[in-house]
Amino acid sequence: MNRKGIAGVLFSIIVALFATFYPIPVTYGCTRAVYLGPDGTIITGRSMDWEESTGTDLWAFPAGMKRDGATGETAINWVSKYGSVACSFYNASTVDGMNEKGLVANVLYLAESEYGKPDGKRPTISIAAWAQYVLDSYATVSEAVDALRGDPFVVIAPVLPNGRPATGHLAISDPTGDSAIFEYIGGKLFIHHGKSYQVMTNSPVFDKQLALNEYWEQISGATFLPGTTRASDRFARASFYINAIPKTADVFQAVASVFGVIRGVSVPLGITTPGEPNIASTYWRTLSDQKDKIYYFDSATSPTVFWVPLSELDLKEGAPIKKLPLVGGQTYSGNAASRFEPAQPFGFLQGTVK
Repeated sequence: MNRKGIAGVLFSIIVALFATFYPIPVTYGCTRAVYLGPDGTIITGRSMDWEESTGTDLWAFPAGMKRDGATGETAINWVSKYGSVACSFYNASTVDGMNEKGLVANVLYLAESEYGKPDGKRPTISIAAWAQYVLDSYATVSEAVDALRGDPFVVIAPVLPNGRPATGHLAISDPTGDSAIFEYIGGKLFIHHGKSYQVMTNSPVFDKQLALNEYWEQISGATFLPGTTRASDRFARASFYINAIPKTADVFQAVASVFGVIRGVSVPLGITTPGEPNIASTYWRTLSDQKDKIYYFDSATSPTVFWVPLSELDLKEGAPIKKLPLVGGQTYSGNAASRFEPAQPFGFLQGTVK
């Protein structure tokens, strides 16, 4: 074994010993990565890891929808400017999706999140509506960053149906390959904006993830990569592989390669660690082809992958809201755009303003 390999093994031992005495905060394992290919081939992939079925359906939301932040009298109100396809979470929250402009939003769990308290000056929004607000309102990452940098609302994090706190951070990307990460730490909003921010996982906070990954970039490469299901290890693996796979304008190869990366950082169904819900099974994966506006869904409980070209959905103002049912084991294969059916929209998980 060469010096880099020995250094990697020693570092892993040190990390394991540190984790024994100073446990990493409880988090749920999700991973997001952005592929930057040639000729405008941009693909964002993510995994959803959770301790139980996520109660996910796929939704087609048209432009022109009147919405509110689900926090009572202080809730922010808006009308959707863009139509979108979105994944629900317990059918009470939007955690993933792409709008008709190719802007993608991914919410991942982050235990360290602290959103601050309502100040009576700014409107409020349930974290369940955070991603949908972005999909409804912005066409590009820069536009979203410019609008949200001023911290225009207070995020309220209610308790999830399974009793866990709804704490998370948000990643967005667009068809130019631009990315931004939004985290609330100690009541303050932190934004990391730029094409270099291709990967996001869970704890620790993003600054610390970048520092850990810098170490692995120096010693690992293809020689040695950390292999556990912890968020920092998944961050290192995803960061390496999303840039190691071939850079191609062949969308079919690119989609297959990105699926390979996301599956490589997924946790096999049924694998959990008692007392450590941060090590939870992957229930589904999504890929967003932001050049051709095609949304892919890969269920861990089904051997099939299906996709939805946004061009084959009616997302214009006045169009009906539609749902592609997935709860209960319903599955599809190939192009599933025609399988959406009219439905009443889910209500965002209510946040209580105190």
